[in-house]
Amino acid sequence: MAAEKFSIDQRETDKAIVLHFHGELDLEVAATLFRDKLETVVYRTEKELVLDLTDLSYIDSTGIGILVSVLKIRNERKAALTVQNIPAGVRKLLEITGISQFLLTGVKGDDH
Repeated sequence: MAAEKFSIDQRETDKAIVLHFHGELDLEVAATLFRDKLETVVYRTEKELVLDLTDLSYIDSTGIGILVSVLKIRNERKAALTVQNIPAGVRKLLEITGISQFLLTGVKGDDH
């Protein structure tokens, strides 16, 4: 079975930038992901950043590192971040690595 190609769909509302992840987030796509897609929105602090992982089928340690980087950047800027719809397999990996507690609560911009 071939790996599902990674992609991100972006939509923007008055209050949020929503990134919907599809496929496998791994070393192969990580190098260009931050530069091409995330870097353009992660620093935009005027809106909440929502990472919708509904269709994320796989994530490796490099992909987890990207999520941690986004979390740190948003936290440093006291900018809202929400990670939602985490698939069970991905959630389990995030729990094992110990970062799920940070991603599940997100940064709401008011107390961090």
